[in-house]
Amino acid sequence: MKTTKTFPIVGMHCASCKSLIERRVSKLEGVLGVDVNFGTEKMVVSYDDSKVDIEIIKKAVKSAGSYELVTDEDETKLVSPPEAVKINEKKEDKANKLKSEEYRRLKKKVMWVGAGAFIFAVQMALMLVRRSLGFSEQMSLFGKFYIVFGGYSSEIPAIYVIQFLIATPVLFWGGRQFFTSTWQALKARAANMDTLIALGTFTAWLFSTIVLFFPGVFSSLGGEVAVFFEASVFITFFILLGRLLEMRAKNRASDAIYKLLELQAREATVIREGTEEKIPVDEVVVGDVLIVKPGEKIPVDGKIIGGASTVDESTVTGESIPVEKKKGDAVVGSTMNKTGSFKFKATRVGSETMLAQIVEMVKEAQNSQAPIQKLADKVSAIFIPVVVSIAFFSFVFWFVLAPAFGIIGSDVNHIQIAVYVATTVLIIACPCALGLATPTAVLVGTGKAASKGILIRNAEALEVANKIDTIIFDKTGTLTKGQPEVVEIISSGMKERSLLEIAAVAEKNSEHPLGIAIVKRWQRDSSQQEINDPEKFDSIPGMGVFAEVKRKTIFIGNERLLEEKGVIINGIRKDLNRLQREGKTPMIVAIDNEIAGVIAVADTIKKSANKVIQELQKLGLKVVMLTGDNTRIAKSIAKSLKIDEVKAEILPRDKANAVKMLQEEGRVVGMVGDGINDAPALAQADIGIAMGTGTDVAIESGDIVIVRGNLEKVVETIKFSGQTLRIIRQNLGWAFGYNIIGIPIAAGVLYPFFGILLSPIIGSMAMAFSSVSVLLNSLRLKRL
Repeated sequence: MKTTKTFPIVGMHCASCKSLIERRVSKLEGVLGVDVNFGTEKMVVSYDDSKVDIEIIKKAVKSAGSYELVTDEDETKLVSPPEAVKINEKKEDKANKLKSEEYRRLKKKVMWVGAGAFIFAVQMALMLVRRSLGFSEQMSLFGKFYIVFGGYSSEIPAIYVIQFLIATPVLFWGGRQFFTSTWQALKARAANMDTLIALGTFTAWLFSTIVLFFPGVFSSLGGEVAVFFEASVFITFFILLGRLLEMRAKNRASDAIYKLLELQAREATVIREGTEEKIPVDEVVVGDVLIVKPGEKIPVDGKIIGGASTVDESTVTGESIPVEKKKGDAVVGSTMNKTGSFKFKATRVGSETMLAQIVEMVKEAQNSQAPIQKLADKVSAIFIPVVVSIAFFSFVFWFVLAPAFGIIGSDVNHIQIAVYVATTVLIIACPCALGLATPTAVLVGTGKAASKGILIRNAEALEVANKIDTIIFDKTGTLTKGQPEVVEIISSGMKERSLLEIAAVAEKNSEHPLGIAIVKRWQRDSSQQEINDPEKFDSIPGMGVFAEVKRKTIFIGNERLLEEKGVIINGIRKDLNRLQREGKTPMIVAIDNEIAGVIAVADTIKKSANKVIQELQKLGLKVVMLTGDNTRIAKSIAKSLKIDEVKAEILPRDKANAVKMLQEEGRVVGMVGDGINDAPALAQADIGIAMGTGTDVAIESGDIVIVRGNLEKVVETIKFSGQTLRIIRQNLGWAFGYNIIGIPIAAGVLYPFFGILLSPIIGSMAMAFSSVSVLLNSLRLKRL
């Protein structure tokens, strides 16, 4: 049976780690697919559980290097988190605990290694001061001593010995992880970022050690030879410091999930057997009656059965204005009750709540990969072998060819400059920035969007949203409110208020949306919820209603009804024609067979629709409206909104074909709909944007979900997609540019022209900064 699971991985340091783990796991029999996200440090694996189990997959990950796969079985080792947060999986808690421990260890190690680097910095400063004061023998600061080994004796500056004694523990204790990771990778017949660091630092240390204790070995290769223990110390320090900063920046980038989880209430006040009692929120079950007081969080999703209040739903919808709630209205768990108290019945708890669905969708998006990342992944897969080859050929060039062609003189020691250059090449190369370029931007972007009530299903949707050139809107419930409203009252000889009151009484028992609209309008205008019952009532299908009110005969309906009852409507014909041209539905009111007036009903356009359409057109998008309404009404609405193209009288099943026709014209199409009736069209579109209702996230309905159904969020989504893609391109440009420029400079390409060789220490600083800079650039999305 096919199973797909997501697991945190602890211990990854570069994009090569990602490629290595994917390669090892994909070779297992029964594994159908594996995708490792370096940015989120998680692995999504699909496998046949009859052929392979989690323990085998875990061992494969372990064998690829110093990595740990956190599985469901590890949950038993954990102390249970706050019981209220059921959606916070325990395996992620363990991963976070391991990462926290790793961070503390790394911080402690950086401090100790930093102390060693500080000693070297002081010593180098003293050397410069002594040199500036004219001391010719700058290395005699601590004197010299002799060593005798068999028949070999040598005079050694004491300062070199001190450097050796500091550099050795710094490298082999402080940089131990580089060597253990390299060994694990070599056992797997692979290489990773740590391989480059281990090779570079060990080469610098080994060369300096040989020069220190056996200086005559390289003396025949021309020029003076010197140690550079400081290289291995400073490289170790800057790389560890870079990883520490990288871990902090990653935590900031991924804090959206934890902020969402923190929104969950911890306790709930439930009414059981007539008494109130506080219980942990995870003990609430569907059907429980709960009470929420002012200033308290609503613990779970439900429906109000008593009381009223205003609720701040900004945590899940991104809307800052509190929403009025009354009996019958739905409420969302984790939102804040503001003014009044109310009782509500729990309808969704645990993983079924809206907050849980949002968290899962954000996790899914953050674990996905954008198509733009594919090139970086391909480069990362071959990066290490290419860099090692460049370092080797650089060594050969400077050791053999440079002296032969006179690029370096006889006064320069060939082996020292060759080792110096090769070390710099190994250290400066950085696949980490390539691996972080896209995932970190997606991580921050999807979290930021979720905080604004925009749920993005995956990274591909985030990327494609920036490419659409045509956007289709379903009319009903998207551009319009989706509920008929009274928009105009035309009275013939009586006050409009009186006409509306009579019509409301007549329509009180009607179940037709047009009749309900008349009743609601009267309740709103009169501030009266109670309406008198008509003496008689009868619904006339397809035409209208009959009622008797205060012994008067009332007919409300279309022309056909009134003509059938013998009522003359010629006096209002002009008004009827005008209303129909404007896309309004006229409801003719007749009292005792005389025309009393006309009540026009329409599905009104949302206030923000006009502004949204104009902004989309300014962005260069073609706007199309799809509707099942007749052409006359559709064109009237399209004209008022200045929509580019309208397709009317389209049945729900044909909407997907309408999308397909535009795609066949070569257009990249985004479809905006309600996620229910428009589901086929949303699926057909390149990007489906589902307009939620604020309580139903409609997770499965679109690539992107607007929680509250606010039209302005559509424009925000497209703009935010562009901003995120711009950050990703900047990250990739920096990551590629850094390596394309940095590696040749490290290899000594500037030396023949300007006499410049890049120090391994500067290379290590640049390498550490490259990853951190990509992370910091991605974090800019939080401020957009």
